[in-house]
Amino acid sequence: MADKKADLAGPGIGNYDELEAGLPNDYEAILSPIERMKGVFAIKNYIEENLCKELNLQMVQVPLIVDRDSGMNDYLDRDGSRTPVDFPCGLGLDKPIAAQVVQAATKWKRMALKQFDCKVGEGLCTDMRAVRKDYFLDHDHSAYVDQWDWERVITEKDRNLDFLREIVRKIWKVIRGAGMMAQEMFPALKIDKYPEFPEELIFLHAEEILDLYPDLPRQKRETRLLQEKAPAIFIIGIGQPLKDGYPHEMRAADYDDWVTETIVKNGEQYYGLNGDILVWNPVTRRRHELTSMGIRVTKETLKVQLKVAGQEDFLKLPYHQAILNDEIPLSIGGGIGQARTFMYLLRTAHIGEVTVSVWPKALKDICERKNIHVLE
Repeated sequence: MADKKADLAGPGIGNYDELEAGLPNDYEAILSPIERMKGVFAIKNYIEENLCKELNLQMVQVPLIVDRDSGMNDYLDRDGSRTPVDFPCGLGLDKPIAAQVVQAATKWKRMALKQFDCKVGEGLCTDMRAVRKDYFLDHDHSAYVDQWDWERVITEKDRNLDFLREIVRKIWKVIRGAGMMAQEMFPALKIDKYPEFPEELIFLHAEEILDLYPDLPRQKRETRLLQEKAPAIFIIGIGQPLKDGYPHEMRAADYDDWVTETIVKNGEQYYGLNGDILVWNPVTRRRHELTSMGIRVTKETLKVQLKVAGQEDFLKLPYHQAILNDEIPLSIGGGIGQARTFMYLLRTAHIGEVTVSVWPKALKDICERKNIHVLE
């Protein structure tokens, strides 16, 4: 059980010996660094245009910095293991603004739906940049994060799994379409060594996955699932404790709804209106998460989840008050990792081949031995 508990938060492999053993020994980059940059921006333009078209979104500006006391920053999980970068801001102020670099725009987006006067069925998409200083830096985790953070207004009737699945399928259609476009742009990407991007993904609840692999911690369950069942999956229900007493993964208590009752199977009640898209990455030969998303909390489920998380003091913050007082709309939203998506679609072994960040010497040395050349 200790392995399961350790696997709930703190993303990244966590051990450079394990990382070195896992990365491929036969890697050779298909594209040159400058070709990869051409591919990155072609994919970026394709996804932004088509995501907005499929989900009826408008690209908008997004903050890099938020006020700490607004409650707007994303804490990513609920165990306090990943904290934002804090700094005082405002020259000449008697009391400087207590500013934070965003970790994601999850909460800001829901407030922004009101600011931009989005109606039901309308939404927004952002080209979000963030810093997550508490990540273990490995082949697919960087301290510098870029996401397409999106949010869309829904009604009470939309708060169900059928609607969630419909949105997920549209997102997967866009991601796969971007990959096909990249292969047309660079035919070298379409090689027999790697399979085609899956046309369909399958949907499984986290409880169903636990039933399949009851003795494995979360990431190993996901790996086996992708190897044995399907190379592209959407895992439903992340945050609520499963029958073994552990959630599939920790999830913050104040954005996705993970306590609403949904599926009943074999007499068991399943929970959650959220989930993740994961794919099998044939280059790294590992599980590869592309996006987390979900139908957002109502004022009722917000209170329940904050109580579970021991964070009821958050209810006094402006963001949480806006939900409690019905000042912002019901919504669905998510974050699609840009660099993760580029990495998957452009067939690279390291996120540093498609984005620029800081990397520890131990990681750079491993990459050098594996013929992987990261950007700095």
